[in-house]
Amino acid sequence: MNIFKRLFNVGKAEAHAAIDKMEDPIKMTEQGIRDMKNDLTQALEGLAQVKAMLIRSKNDKETFETKAKDYQNKAMLILQKVQKGELSSEDGDRLAKEALIKKEENQAHVNRAQVEIEKFTDSVNQLERNVNTLKSNISKWENELKTLKARVKVSNATKNLNKQMAAIDSSSTVNMLEKMKEKVAQEEALADAYGDIANESKSVDEEIDKVLDNTNTSADNDLDALKKQMGL
Repeated sequence: MNIFKRLFNVGKAEAHAAIDKMEDPIKMTEQGIRDMKNDLTQALEGLAQVKAMLIRSKNDKETFETKAKDYQNKAMLILQKVQKGELSSEDGDRLAKEALIKKEENQAHVNRAQVEIEKFTDSVNQLERNVNTLKSNISKWENELKTLKARVKVSNATKNLNKQMAAIDSSSTVNMLEKMKEKVAQEEALADAYGDIANESKSVDEEIDKVLDNTNTSADNDLDALKKQMGL
């Protein structure tokens, strides 16, 4: 049972790895648009070819219709010549029949061309719908691609900002501030200590100088001696 579970976990890990290795969605969308444009190019080429066949079928129909009418008129003219005695009845019937056969052959071509026209018309309509659908999808995908690119930029910016904000731990910030306060307090105390030491050193020096300073005492003695000399 553990073996199957282990195999399942391995398969799940491989599936996640495959998903992680998937191409960037923007690149996939761009490739999809390129594929659709290739399909559009092929559809337009096919549409042009079918339209060409439709036009040719219409031209053929007109040509065969003209020929059928022409043979119909020829058969009538032949019979008129027979009626006028300009042509024997036997030859007239034979030639008129040949003309009517040619007429029927061309009429058959007219009917065939009409079938082709209907078929090609349906094909043209279907291809035009496909072309319009492809154009609409390409336009829609291109707009969605623009939106996707904008969303990616915003999401990346938001992700980076959130990542930076997440890296700023409130507790670590408070600890850092407390350490800074402690450091400042320590520096201030150290400055006061140096001040006290400087003051103490200055007081000792002043005391020593006062003891050793005999300038005032000597002047007083000299003044007393001068007064005695002058009898004052």
